[in-house]
Amino acid sequence: MGLEMVEVMSETVPTVVPAAARENGVDIYPLSRYYFGARDAAGVPRGLETAADRALRLKANFAAHGLRTSVHGVLLVELFDHPHVLLLQVRNSSFLLPGGRLRPGEEEVRGLKRKLSSKLSVVDDAETVEEEDWQIGQCIGMWWRSEFEAIPFPYMPPRFRAAKECMKLFLIRLPMSRQFIVPRNMKLLAVPLSQIHGNAQVYGPIVAGIPSLLSKFSFNVISD
Repeated sequence: MGLEMVEVMSETVPTVVPAAARENGVDIYPLSRYYFGARDAAGVPRGLETAADRALRLKANFAAHGLRTSVHGVLLVELFDHPHVLLLQVRNSSFLLPGGRLRPGEEEVRGLKRKLSSKLSVVDDAETVEEEDWQIGQCIGMWWRSEFEAIPFPYMPPRFRAAKECMKLFLIRLPMSRQFIVPRNMKLLAVPLSQIHGNAQVYGPIVAGIPSLLSKFSFNVISD
């Protein structure tokens, strides 16, 4: 009778996945399926520049090109049956999403692919970015700065005279397996969403807000 009951239920109550759920479904694969390596860092690491040098650089770029636009990727993996986000750590202190500033006139998706390759791949050349199989998903959030070193806001406050920087977060759909090759001056860490949620003191407001931005997605956590 048990088998008959299962058969009847499958006929009378078919499983229907709403279109919205399919669109917002995200497969998350185990961390153990990914390979992590290191390579020499090219050029002068930005994470090691002084605050004064960074401020001068940002002011010069703003004077030359106007609003600074940066793009960052949110990459998710599974560990202990819980979603983790991959973060770059600089100087054993600050935590960053992989990504960076777009070049003047550069398209967002191409620019993000270039930045992901420079931070997470053996490829460190803008000319070969098309060879990288980064699956860029939808933009899940935008943040704004009124000044170069100001705290970012997820909206444009009325008191803003002119925004200096716009930061966009994109969901990256990872394949079942992949290798990540990180510059030696950085570390790539898998941090649980439960740990970064609301923890702006440690991770900053952008990273700490990621769990809320991901709340509209349905996670399909695939364990080994």
